[in-house]
Amino acid sequence: MSETGRLIAETGIRPSKSKGQNFLTDGRVADRHIGYADICPGDRVLEVGPGLGILTQRLVEIADDLTCIELDDVLAEYIGKTYGDRLKLIHGDAVKIPFPPFDRFVSNLPYSVSTPIIFKLLEYPFKKAVVMVQKEFAERMVADVGSPDYSRLTVNLFYKAECQILENVPRSRFNPQPKVDSCLVSIVPRPAPFTVKDEGTFFDVTRVCFDHRRKKIGTSLKSARMIDSSEDIPYADARIESLRPVEIGEIADAVWAKKSDKNSV
Repeated sequence: MSETGRLIAETGIRPSKSKGQNFLTDGRVADRHIGYADICPGDRVLEVGPGLGILTQRLVEIADDLTCIELDDVLAEYIGKTYGDRLKLIHGDAVKIPFPPFDRFVSNLPYSVSTPIIFKLLEYPFKKAVVMVQKEFAERMVADVGSPDYSRLTVNLFYKAECQILENVPRSRFNPQPKVDSCLVSIVPRPAPFTVKDEGTFFDVTRVCFDHRRKKIGTSLKSARMIDSSEDIPYADARIESLRPVEIGEIADAVWAKKSDKNSV
């Protein structure tokens, strides 16, 4: 029996499908996950969803400052009793509560919250994140323009960070076994590769257009009342899935300019 299987048996914890609880069972994968994070002395480390602690037990040995956020009542109690004051435990919903200051983000993310957690992560300053996510989600994170996986997530990540799939992790390495494989992915913040006049407008344009990815850009923006007319909007007759992030930036700048002109009248 694996360490994870033993803990499930001892604690009586039943993994919840609705919460996307699939516990990693392979300690070698956990070791590599921690290694990819490049944790240095003094780094503040944040783990979301520690579960039964396969990463946590390794993190407490090398991190001077570790915070774990756990929503599940039983799992939070288990982590608290097992590690005590060796870490800071926040019992709550990581999607809703503010993150504490952190330098490294190391987590096996439940699929059900992968999207909101990654978007939230990008709002904070940090050095590096290494996350375990389902393979299809990882492919969306690093997709090329024109790919069916190319999405709002892809564009926002590209604007904010360098993102790389580090390795595939077979579904057999989890208990219970999910229907799909997973991937370890690194996210390293960097300066944006292009400039925009207003980041809020850029992210809003990206969201609106991907929400209606089959519509033309001009149609999507008018439907969202971001513009009255598509005149002077570049790529107005194109669809968002065919545009590179820098071209979406050009659209956002034109939208911002129209809004500025309207407000100045």
